[in-house]
Amino acid sequence: MANSLGLSIAPDKLWQAINPWTFYQNGGQFGLVNINLGQTPRPDIEQSILDEVGSYGRQLGRIGEALEVLIRHLRPDELTAEEADTLAILEGQLAQIRKVKKREYAGR
Repeated sequence: MANSLGLSIAPDKLWQAINPWTFYQNGGQFGLVNINLGQTPRPDIEQSILDEVGSYGRQLGRIGEALEVLIRHLRPDELTAEEADTLAILEGQLAQIRKVKKREYAGR
């Protein structure tokens, strides 16, 4: 049935050329998983740290290991219940990380 008013809600052509390189050049996402690490005033320094020191995961791992050393030397009787809980949660997460690492390294 023809439309007597000549109006159409759909376009005449239902196609679109997709060129992934234009997505990248226009600031769009490129890939299935894209991680935005936030804004930094000096991305050049941040990139140098990642290249020369280590990934965020590696840096966090080292911080976690250092915290475990410090926790072992704390006097638990001097902590409030909330502080002790906070450290217990951190120790639990660090133990989970060790478990995952052990599993992944064993699978190689």
